[in-house]
Amino acid sequence: MRALVYHGPGNKAWEDVPDPVLRDATDAIIGVTTTTICGTDLHILKGDVPEVADGRILGHEAVGIVEAVGDAVTTLRPGDRVLVSCISACGRCRYCREGRYGQCLGGGGWILGHLIDGTQAEYVRVPFADTSTYKLPASVSDEQAVMLADILPTSYEVGVLNGAVRPADVVAIVGAGPIGLAATLTARLYSPRHVVVIDTADSRLEMAKQFGADEVINPTTHDVEARIRALTDGLGADVAIEAVGLPETFELCTRLIRPCGRVANIGVHGKPAMLALDKLWAADVTITTGLVDTFSTPTLLQMVASGQLSTAAFATHHFALADMEQAYATFADAATTQALKVVLSK
Repeated sequence: MRALVYHGPGNKAWEDVPDPVLRDATDAIIGVTTTTICGTDLHILKGDVPEVADGRILGHEAVGIVEAVGDAVTTLRPGDRVLVSCISACGRCRYCREGRYGQCLGGGGWILGHLIDGTQAEYVRVPFADTSTYKLPASVSDEQAVMLADILPTSYEVGVLNGAVRPADVVAIVGAGPIGLAATLTARLYSPRHVVVIDTADSRLEMAKQFGADEVINPTTHDVEARIRALTDGLGADVAIEAVGLPETFELCTRLIRPCGRVANIGVHGKPAMLALDKLWAADVTITTGLVDTFSTPTLLQMVASGQLSTAAFATHHFALADMEQAYATFADAATTQALKVVLSK
């Protein structure tokens, strides 16, 4: 088969590799019909995730058709159309029992495209298939569903739920990439008073308005801190969501937050960030971090199926699966191409 293979920082290739095979009784082999590229894949290519080995097939988001299942798989059959989650779950360990699948101790967690071969390929082996895939109703298209593999549950769980967005909150979201826009979309489910999206790219700020931002701010031309104070009687935002993964964007969130507010970090950080505890400790500020658990995927899938939540606007560019390298170039140059999510289909 053909797959996108990582060969060290800055190096990747769409090349021939062996087809995956069933290794464990809980495995399934999925024929990938639709996949996409994540900002985390770009972090890997920058060398920010050193655990990824030379020769690894990248990708952790896909929709596909079940081709084969191991003897212990009970809920899937060949021919089923499924969403492949970015998080695999053994379903038995302490953390899986608590719904914290991202911390799975039984060989799961974020492994696809990280510790084992991933989804940017014609076929993928999915461990723990019963608890790591979701059957899709006919009413949900591949393109709709693939946005539920990572960006929607990540933004919802690690941003909106960890940040405890509540009715009448002022929510500041730093970063208008796919994660920040997904946080904007799902924050609206909790009726915040004002959602402010902050980014240095005016084109992405325009997109943020489409996803439900009440106001957008470019920090290169406007004083973000002053505007947030003006909106909140000088207090600061109730919730600040970091959706970039840079020291300066995290530190901005800690300056935007009010006493007793919540900073929810989603971004994948490749460098340490300063934590101004001398200013934050007495203000009772809560700071949360986290890897997505995907416990919310069934709920989000129901909302998409019923029309309560639309993922259509995320897909800005479409490619054939064989055009993977062109898709990467488009996604990596989002400032020029205005790409949000690129969708690759077989």
